[in-house]
Amino acid sequence: MKKVLVTGADGFIGSHLTESLLEKGYDVKAFTFYNSFNTWGWLDTLPKEKLREIEIFSGDVRDPNGVREAMTGVDAVFHLAALIAIPFSYHSPDSYVDTNIKGTLNVLQAARMLETERVLITSTSEVYGTAQYVPIDEKHPYQGQSPYSATKIGADRLAESFYRSFNLPVSIVRPFNTFGPRQSARAVIPTIISQLLAGKEEIKLGSLTPTRDFNYVKDTAAGFIAIAESDQTIGQEINIATQQEISIGELAQEIIAQINPKAKIVCDEQRLRPEKSEVNRLLGSNAKIKELTDWQQKYTFAQGIAETIAWMRDHMDSYKADIYNV
Repeated sequence: MKKVLVTGADGFIGSHLTESLLEKGYDVKAFTFYNSFNTWGWLDTLPKEKLREIEIFSGDVRDPNGVREAMTGVDAVFHLAALIAIPFSYHSPDSYVDTNIKGTLNVLQAARMLETERVLITSTSEVYGTAQYVPIDEKHPYQGQSPYSATKIGADRLAESFYRSFNLPVSIVRPFNTFGPRQSARAVIPTIISQLLAGKEEIKLGSLTPTRDFNYVKDTAAGFIAIAESDQTIGQEINIATQQEISIGELAQEIIAQINPKAKIVCDEQRLRPEKSEVNRLLGSNAKIKELTDWQQKYTFAQGIAETIAWMRDHMDSYKADIYNV
């Protein structure tokens, strides 16, 4: 049994990855964001018997000393801790540099010093910007269309430099848009579902024309583990994608049809990205992950949406459907 650390374990994807690693028999340490309320984010919602199996380390990824202490004694680190909301990055870019770039540097430096066996750095499909060709493979050019995506490009390139300069066993994991239970309402799918479940008949959204390649969160978590368990992925950057796309408008209509067919979509100006910042098309290639690992998508989009709606029905107290969640 290997001991692994998950940074950002209190978040959406991190909490699911933590669960999946436990189910596969890993000894898991969860790095959560320190706060005086001693809350562990979404990990607090796990059954107590699961929580007892997890070693919790509360800290701040921006602190190199805490990161080094958390990584001491682990065989592998899954680095997911990040600031990810694009609208928030427009007015607070400094915090994204500190968390996404410097936080990643802290992980890389500690891994080098501690001789960590595997380091998985979480990227994002946003580093590609609007597709210049599809499906988007890992050779696609990078384009920083938001401060968020620019900081993730920077973090990825730092990770590559540590592999090339110091032979650090790094893999860059690049999920396309992930959705599922526990996702915050700053993302489009829970935004739509939460408004509908709150009884609203006017669903406020931004642009409806962009397309996205949506992974169900359990498939994303499985992709992380498959990449970690393959020696062929060291020094590689690898998409986790379904190689299917859907527009935001089509997505919204599909969810509306399942919950309240009478609802209508209205454009909310504050939800629109600046024109040159909007990523108009994302459709990822999954050829590389299938070549280097045994990963296969297990959930259809419809199955994932159904599970997400069912979970959100039981957790509407976690959402503020009356406001725009940046």
